[in-house]
Amino acid sequence: MGLGTERRLLDNNDGGLSDDPYLSDSDDPEASAILFDADHDHDDTVAPLMLRRLVPRGGQGGGGPSRDDGGDNSGGHGQSASFLPRPDPAMPVYITIHRIRRLVIAAINDNYTLEELRAPRLDRLVVRPLVDRLYNPNDPAIVYSLLANRVQFLRPRAHELLQQTVNESRATLCELLAIRILRRFHEDHTGRSGLLLLAHILVSGFDPCDAAPEAIRARRPQWAVQERGGHERKLTGLELAIISESKLFIGSPACQRVVDAVYRGIVVYTPLSFVDILPDHYKHHPVSLYEPRRAAILNHHRLIVPRIRNGIELLHFIVLLVLYMLTVTHYGFGKHLAGLHVNTYETLFNVFAAGWVLEQFAAIVEHGWEVHAQNLWSFLDITFVFIYGAYGLVRTVELLISSDAFYAMPVLCTAAPVLLTRIAFTLMPDNIVFIALHAMMRDFTRLTFIAIWCFAGFVMGLLLLARTTGDEKLEGSVTWATITKWLLWIWFGLDGTGIERASDFHIILGPTLIITFAFLGNTLFLTILVAILTNTFSKIISNEAAEIQFRRAVLTFQGVKSDAIFSYPPPFNLLALLIMLPLKWFVGPVVFHHVNVAVIRAVNAPLLLLIGLWERRRIWGGRRGRNSRWRKWKYFAGLNPHGDIQNIFSAEPPPEVMDALEKMDVLSDIVVIDRELASARSPRPSSASGSGSGTPLSSISVRRRKMSDSSSLRRFEGADR
Repeated sequence: MGLGTERRLLDNNDGGLSDDPYLSDSDDPEASAILFDADHDHDDTVAPLMLRRLVPRGGQGGGGPSRDDGGDNSGGHGQSASFLPRPDPAMPVYITIHRIRRLVIAAINDNYTLEELRAPRLDRLVVRPLVDRLYNPNDPAIVYSLLANRVQFLRPRAHELLQQTVNESRATLCELLAIRILRRFHEDHTGRSGLLLLAHILVSGFDPCDAAPEAIRARRPQWAVQERGGHERKLTGLELAIISESKLFIGSPACQRVVDAVYRGIVVYTPLSFVDILPDHYKHHPVSLYEPRRAAILNHHRLIVPRIRNGIELLHFIVLLVLYMLTVTHYGFGKHLAGLHVNTYETLFNVFAAGWVLEQFAAIVEHGWEVHAQNLWSFLDITFVFIYGAYGLVRTVELLISSDAFYAMPVLCTAAPVLLTRIAFTLMPDNIVFIALHAMMRDFTRLTFIAIWCFAGFVMGLLLLARTTGDEKLEGSVTWATITKWLLWIWFGLDGTGIERASDFHIILGPTLIITFAFLGNTLFLTILVAILTNTFSKIISNEAAEIQFRRAVLTFQGVKSDAIFSYPPPFNLLALLIMLPLKWFVGPVVFHHVNVAVIRAVNAPLLLLIGLWERRRIWGGRRGRNSRWRKWKYFAGLNPHGDIQNIFSAEPPPEVMDALEKMDVLSDIVVIDRELASARSPRPSSASGSGSGTPLSSISVRRRKMSDSSSLRRFEGADR
């Protein structure tokens, strides 16, 4: 079956399901991305739309073993036919990574900015030749390998400090190459087959040590604690883009297409994670497209769809906030049971908050702190966890000592600013002000830590200076707390007591230390702080669209959960931890999987029913949903004076209008000049000898767009006359 035929099989079925009897009769439609699956799970019913799993890199066509198949419960993954083109044997990931590193190091040996690399000259001499050399339509791991090299180039190393700026330029080149290559994949593969291929490139896992020497594999530093049937130690390209902060790459149209599809639940897959608290790895579903009308009505996999998951987490946080407000407002009201003062609202809050903290801990260990820290409200969650932990410790001690003590409640009250701020971050995650606050908080925390370190030196110096005076009265009245208070008042410009008492420490050295601290704290530190925060804010504002798209990609990536503990809402996740986790050690993986799925569906039955009914109507935007009379009220067009403008663009013109427009303007004659051909806009003057002369516009190949029914193919037409 040829590439064109295979692509048409997918593109011609965009509006409906396949007549393939194997796909129609499959009990596990998501796993039926592979034909002839020998062991379907009748409980896990999610469905793809006319697709098979992509053959992993290194597959041998028909019957060879698949690198991504290792340990899955399906029996015939290696022998399955694919609607997508089967790749030829490609280089392993380890070799591809080092090939890219060798080429990039040879190409860049000086410091270049992104604008310079995008300039016509470097684009023609460096970028485009590397793209042509590296692009392989049968190698989905090339983008992953480029991003892996970017991560390595950005990692600071003490022995390469002189090369750090050059390595940053090489990292920028890797990101630019990844954007160009992913765009070629996007242009060469259209329709839903193209979406599946792009999703495979970005969210399928790749092993960087694939085909690496045994010496390299033997000293792998990663802590592989859980078996995943051959999917251990793998990372995705999207995760590498997040930890390397490749915001231009994530903001590219091809990457945003995948992010949006994953966010809405159109692309489904089993995510890879570092550690799962409640692991259930009996089945590993490959990347596939989801068709809600063929899935089970109680489909527990939809609980990890990012759009749905964000709504669930918002609901959990609202419940936590309500219980917190009831607890602090009913302070002191309760009953004495067995000598203990018990508050009903406080008990409910403690139980629910413990489950919520467990959920946050599972989110951190799933992908590591480096990924979790990219979340906008991660610092707020960590702050609340520390406050709640301190409150729990104090509350436990006071219950053991005295039932009438209320020392813990003031500690809990300090969480109010954190919780109310966090709800604002959650409701407006795309607000550029909150995005800037998140970035500036990192700089502020780092600089404040340095300031406190230096501040402690002044406190210690004044305290030791007071002890050398020999004045016992001064030694008894001046403590470290008193000195700290005086210095803080000077720092914020509130009080000058410290300056007045400086001579008590020493007639010369005391005022010297205090005045030096005042200059450093009020002048130098504040100036540096304002300059750094202003620079950070200006960078974010200047690249607002990319910042918003990057944060949405982070939410999408973190929203697809691997750990089964996320399928249990607080406080049921505590029961799952106490009951289901010990059960896992006494039963086999098959029995545990069926029990876990049954309990998850029972706990979330009302929510799953609502999700199933809603998605059957909305996810693919079916004809019934578009023509629903309720959509007429969506924008209240009758109350909008500009509603007619929106109305004419709400649907495509009828066929007779399109035919008339095509006769007026043939789109195949329209020249499309993109960024790669920007050098053709201004010809360079040629030298007398002809060497190094620029190429005139008339002799440059011009890219034209050829319109067809289901795809947009681009070709180069020579204009050399």
